[in-house]
Formats: sequence, structure tokens, C-alpha cells
Amino acid sequence: QVQLVESGGGLVQAGGSLRLSCVASGRTFSTYNMGWFRQAPGKDREFVAAITWLGSTRYEDFVKGRFTISRDNVKNMVYLQMNGLKPEDTALYYCAATQGGSILVRQDYWGQGTQVTVSS
Repeated sequence: QVQLVESGGGLVQAGGSLRLSCVASGRTFSTYNMGWFRQAPGKDREFVAAITWLGSTRYEDFVKGRFTISRDNVKNMVYLQMNGLKPEDTALYYCAATQGGSILVRQDYWGQGTQVTVSS
């Protein structure tokens, strides 16, 4: 079974940067579509960014121009570079993977989540 392990969360001041990492097990990682989601207290889980196995990307409107998703298929890694962080970005961030279709519709595997806190 595929396992996703996340790291990189923490506390950062508004306007600062943070990079989240997610490492996946399994040699079929290169064919998986990957994505990042987040959930703040009292709010629904929302889509943040996605990247296909071919490298095409898609972003939620609120993070366009600030966040960048990327992947390294050799190292079985996916990243989320977050710049210009705002207090409203504070949430638990999850890494997700699917072996087929859109990550927005289907999520076969989830990471444990990593906390991102942005102070004023």
C-alpha cells in the first residue's frame, strides 16, 4: 500500500515563506497525480494545488501567484512552496495521491497532515 509522509510545517510570520514536502512509497509514484489540500478549524477541507504525473499544475484562486507545487519523480517527492503567507493560510495541510483521474475528484491515499501557522 502507498504511504505518504509529510514534513515542513511550522510557525511563520505573515509575509514569510515555508516549503512543505511529501515523500511517497512505491515505484509507481511517477504515474500518480498528486495534490495538496488544507483544512482550518471550523471550515471545510479545501483544494490548494495539484500536479499530474506529466507535470501539469492547477491552483486554487486564493493561492495563485504565491504557492508553487512541484514534484521529483526520481525521489518520489512532491513539494508545496508557499510565499507571501497570510494569517488566513493557517491550516492543517494534507498531501494526497490518486492513481487515476483528477485529484479533485478521487483521492486514493492521504498523508497524516502537517500544521502551518501564520502569525500577524
